[in-house]
Amino acid sequence: MQLLANSLATVFGLCVLILLLGPVSGAHFNPAVTLAAWFTSRRPTDGLNWRDVAAYVPAQITGAIGGAVLADAMFAKPLGEFSVHDRSAGHLLLGEVVATAGLILLIFGLSRIDRATLAPAAVASYIGAAYWFTSSTSFANPAVTIGRTFSDTFAGIVPASVAPFIAAQLLGAVFGLGAIAAVYGRPAPVPDEVAVPNGEPEPAVS
Repeated sequence: MQLLANSLATVFGLCVLILLLGPVSGAHFNPAVTLAAWFTSRRPTDGLNWRDVAAYVPAQITGAIGGAVLADAMFAKPLGEFSVHDRSAGHLLLGEVVATAGLILLIFGLSRIDRATLAPAAVASYIGAAYWFTSSTSFANPAVTIGRTFSDTFAGIVPASVAPFIAAQLLGAVFGLGAIAAVYGRPAPVPDEVAVPNGEPEPAVS
């Protein structure tokens, strides 16, 4: 019942947050997704640059920690108490690789097939399902992993398990990008200029 309640709250809450904040920041809540978006930018003017990443990642981690502390306060849990829930087993790390790879494939796959408008419902549904089909209950997010160290509940993670979890998530992101290339191929190159009927080049609009 705890897992069911947690997954349902995540599905509905995440969908609302993506709808609400997508137009503001692209709903970048996940450092693994942010790094993948930066890595796949074809030109400096496309997608994210390193300054965006440098701003987003600390904000994501701070938000995750703040959310965990706020939840502790709302449910009368001790503030600043670290989790003792060990998650060091190899099968849990494999679960994180699978969960993160699937998330990357979903997000960037929707973009490749021009279905990005479905992302709020699709991403939330995937995370909710991955709570159940992965052994790790699908953290799939380095910021969430760090934040959950401040939650001494069944959803928490002991600080010693954080680094392996994040490594598994980043590896999953690499596999996810590989799956995108395998399924959809490489994106077509965007020319720096296009020819117009009078024969004079004109800057391409992206």
